Order: sequence, then structure tokens, then C-alpha cells
Amino acid sequence: MVCPLQQKVSSLLQKCTFKQLKQIHAFIITTSLHQNPQIRLYFMRRSTEFGEMDYPGLIFSQMGGFCNHEIALWNVMLRGYAHNGPQENCILMFDEMPQRGLKPNNFTYPYVLKPCSDLGLFRIGLKVHCQIIKVGFELVPSVARAIFYLYIQIADSSDIGSPKEKPVNDARRILVGMGLKPLELCNRTIFEYVKLGNVHSARELFDKLIERDVITWNLMISGYAKVGDIANARNLFKEVPEKNVITWTTMLKAYGDSGDLKTARELFEMIPEKNVISWNCMISSYTKNGKFQDSLNLFSQLHREGVEPDGYTYVSVLSACSHLGALEFGEWVHSLLKDWTNLEVIVWTAVIEMYAKCGDIDKAFSIFVKTGNKDLFCYNVMIKSLAIHGRTEASIKFFYLMQERKLKPNDFTFSSVLFACSHGGLVEEGQKIFKDMEKHFKVSPKLEHYGCVIDLLCRSGQLEEAVVILKEMPFKPDIAIWGALLGGCRVRGDLKLAEEVIAKAGELESNESGVYVITSNIHAAAGQWLEALDARNKMEEKGICKGIGCSNLVYHRDV
Repeated sequence: MVCPLQQKVSSLLQKCTFKQLKQIHAFIITTSLHQNPQIRLYFMRRSTEFGEMDYPGLIFSQMGGFCNHEIALWNVMLRGYAHNGPQENCILMFDEMPQRGLKPNNFTYPYVLKPCSDLGLFRIGLKVHCQIIKVGFELVPSVARAIFYLYIQIADSSDIGSPKEKPVNDARRILVGMGLKPLELCNRTIFEYVKLGNVHSARELFDKLIERDVITWNLMISGYAKVGDIANARNLFKEVPEKNVITWTTMLKAYGDSGDLKTARELFEMIPEKNVISWNCMISSYTKNGKFQDSLNLFSQLHREGVEPDGYTYVSVLSACSHLGALEFGEWVHSLLKDWTNLEVIVWTAVIEMYAKCGDIDKAFSIFVKTGNKDLFCYNVMIKSLAIHGRTEASIKFFYLMQERKLKPNDFTFSSVLFACSHGGLVEEGQKIFKDMEKHFKVSPKLEHYGCVIDLLCRSGQLEEAVVILKEMPFKPDIAIWGALLGGCRVRGDLKLAEEVIAKAGELESNESGVYVITSNIHAAAGQWLEALDARNKMEEKGICKGIGCSNLVYHRDV
């Protein structure tokens, strides 16, 4: 029979503070209540619920003989370390249990599997799973759930080197073995299959579910959308018993990604309650598919209807402004950005790119200077923008400045800075950067990087060095590289090499007019008028036209 004092202490432990816990501890010791197994267990459990394990660890070490045979106390400590950390201690205690003659039970294993999943100790987790199978706890719901999430974590990691689909299949096998299959775990399995692009396995599980919620339907629709199966996505969308805004937006994105903007817009207008994500989806679909003016018009509508844009909205519409050269509209969008501190750097990067592409490099530079926590992408945009605007030395200075800021250049960075060197005639600097690219930064050069260096050498008349690089590069030259070499031939007046390059370029059967124009100009410069005319005739025979130069148009906002 439970005595009143024991009941009182148990009640106090449920709602005490950490300071009061220490007072209760003193009371338990002086009244010998610590001899009561139930009180010991309640006290230890409560001591682990304050987020720190130093005090519980101290008390546990002082319990002496009680710890050698009470598995419940060990489970309390395992639970505490699993949730509060350090999680490594949970595994160390588990390893110590056999030495104390303690056998783990079904409460023990979920606590041990949690740090295995969280810390990426998958090999240990798999050994624990084998032990669970031997003792027959695999079908206990709490244990099965912990094993399930272990395999899901393995799928999300490349740690043990197995294909990602295998651990997802293992997680599904655990799910199938459970008597009552929680919908949460079913949805997570479908999500993992969708993430892998395995819509067939996701649909197979989906069809077997007796219970589905809106998350289940949305996952399956997004799976079909991801692989471009619009027909099945649309059929499921029609069957959804209760659509929410995510359902509508998922289908909207599917149409947008497929390029069917007409149907996407029709669906957008049908959404009962649009949120900013719905607007973002439609605006970004226009931008991604090159319908930049439609993107600006829809943003204007969003503004008129009083919808509050977020960072994704601004990035999409500023990108549309960049492509159109719509400086006035871009300035208006910029004026809507009030709070610098709460906006992510990606938004300000989009503003910088907009001003640069619309011709106002000084404004772009000014915003770059004011932008805090600049990331690699932000530096890349500024380096490229300065290079395009002919400020090559400034571009290269930023290349070195970003390294001082501990940002590692990527392949886009090197494309931009090599472009700057090429157009600024900085031959030695460009060659040094190209060599350092792989040697110091471990970035393998791509065809475009070789193209920049070849163009750099050709512009300075160093044709021989350019040809050496061309022969050494592990890629087949494209029309841009042949064009760069032809440009070098024109600078040097090297007709013999030009003829070889023209023959190689002709093998590509490119529809680029540049090669033929340069060829014609080389012959004309040498007084070979018939050959110059022949190059122009070949352009006409292939139906190739030289594009007419034009300036960017400024689009006025519709407000």
C-alpha cells in the first residue's frame, strides 16, 4: 500500500523546479525514502527533465548497488542522454550494461537507436538492430519506430556506401511488419521514395493505405510532378477529397514546371484562398519559362491586392527585371524592400544583379557594400557584373577579397574572374588563376574555363600557347573556342591556322554566325575578296543570320 508521504513526494516531483528538486532529494535521503524503488525511479526521471545531465549523472553514480540490478534506472539515464546529450554517453552506458549483468528491454532500445541515428553512427545502429531481432523486440511499436527512423537517416546519408533506395526499402519492410501502421511513418516512406524519384514504389504504398490524409495526397501529387508525369498528377488532384492550399500549389507548380503556363494560370485563378507561396509559384513559373513581362504584371497584381511578398517573391520578380532590363520596375521593387536586417542575402544579391544587368553598375556596387553576411553567390554576381561592365581590375580584387573572407571559389567564380582577365587583357593574372584553380582550390576546369583562357591568350596574340592548351584539355572544343582561335588568327593575320580552325569549326555544323563573320573578315583583311564572299554565301546557304544589335527595353510597371 502506498503511504501518504510517498504520494506527496511523487506529486511534488511532477511540478517542482530544479532548485526544489535538490530540496526534495535531501528530504528523500533523510527520510530513507530513497530505499523505495518507485521514489528512486520518479526522482531520477524528473532530474533528467531539466535539460542537463550533470546532476542526474552525479546522483546515479552515488546510488551504488541499486544501479546494478534496476534496468528502469538505466533506461531513465539512457533516455536523458539520448534527449539532452551528450548522446555518446547513451551508447557508452548501453555497452556497459552486459558487464553489470543487465539485459536491455523494449524500453532500452529506442533510446539507444536515437543517438545512432542523430550522430550518424549507423554501423552501431545496425548492430543494435541485429541484437533486437535476436531478443524478439523488432515488432514492439516503439522499437520498430526507432528502427524505421534509423534506416531513414541512413537513406539521407551516404555514410555506409549503399544505394539510398536500399535503406528506404528496409524502412518500408519495418513498416510492413508493424501491426498498426502509423500514417506518419507511411507518409515519411512515400516522401523518401518521391525524393528518390521512385514514384512507382511510392504509388504502390499509397494504393495499399486504408487511411490517407491531405499530406499523403500532396506527397503523391508532388512525386508525379517531380518526374514530369502531369497526367497522373492531374488524375490524383481530381480525386483528392479535401484540397488545401498546398494541394493547389503543388499542382500549379507541376503545370508551371512542365511549361503549361496557360493551364497553370487557370488553376491559379481557381485557388479558393491563395497564400504568398501560391503567388510565388506562379510568378516564378513565368520567370523560369521566359515570360518575364507576365511575371512583372502578376507581381503588380499581388501588390494591388495587398499580399505581403517574401524573399522568394522578390528574387523571382527581380530576376525577371534583370532579363528585361526593366530598370524602372526594378527600382520600384527595390523601394518596397524596407528592412535590410530581416532580408536574406539572396534577395540583395538579386537586387545587385538587377541593377548590374540593367546598366547601373554603380548602384549595384553600392548595394553590395551595404549587404551584410555576403555569401559566395553574392560575390560571384558582383565579380561577373564588374567584369561585364569592363571594371576588370575591381572584379579581380573582389576575387581575392572573397578569399580573405574565407569563402572558397567555385566553378562559377572562376568563369567570372577568367572572363574578367580575358576582357581586361590580364594574361599573366589569368594564367595564374587558371593554374591555381585545380592546384590550390581543387576545382576541376570545365570547357568554359578552358574557353576563357584560350580567348585570353588569343586576344593577346599568343596563338601558340592557346593551341597548346586546346590540345591538352580533356574536352572536345565547341564553337566558342574555335571562334576565339579565329579571333586570334585575325589579330595575327594567320591565314594558315585560320583555315585549319575553319575546317574544324565546320565539322560541328554550328548555326552560330560568328565563325563565318570572322572568317569573312580575315579573308577581307588579307584582300581575298572571293574567299570573304564565299564565307558570307555559306551563311546564307545554311540559313544563318547575324543577329541585329538592340538595346534593352524599359518596361513600365502596371500599378
